Amino acid sequence: MELNTRQIQSDDWEMLCDWWTKHKFPVPSKDALPDEGKGGLMVEENGIPVIAGFIFQTNTKGCWFEFIISNPDYKGSRDIIIKELVNKAENVAKTLGYKYVLFVGKSKGLIKNFEE
Repeated sequence: MELNTRQIQSDDWEMLCDWWTKHKFPVPSKDALPDEGKGGLMVEENGIPVIAGFIFQTNTKGCWFEFIISNPDYKGSRDIIIKELVNKAENVAKTLGYKYVLFVGKSKGLIKNFEE
């Protein structure tokens, strides 16, 4: 398994919209997301996009990591992929000078990784 984490790119937008739709989640407007929908991270496994999330910067010591969405067609184990996304988001947040990464959600996998 080869994992690669990269910045979300503008050509990812249609794919992300498809993921939100398949998960029956409302598709957010680009202008509601950081950097017009490019202000986040994408984790790929062997070149296949698997999960993405957006980093919302603030004027506090905490940033928000939200609108996390995964590839509904991905059949592999999500635990390692989620851990990769959370760890990379925390690294980016630290680099940007944040002390806290805040997240609101009910996904047990995400919650577990944020707690670690």
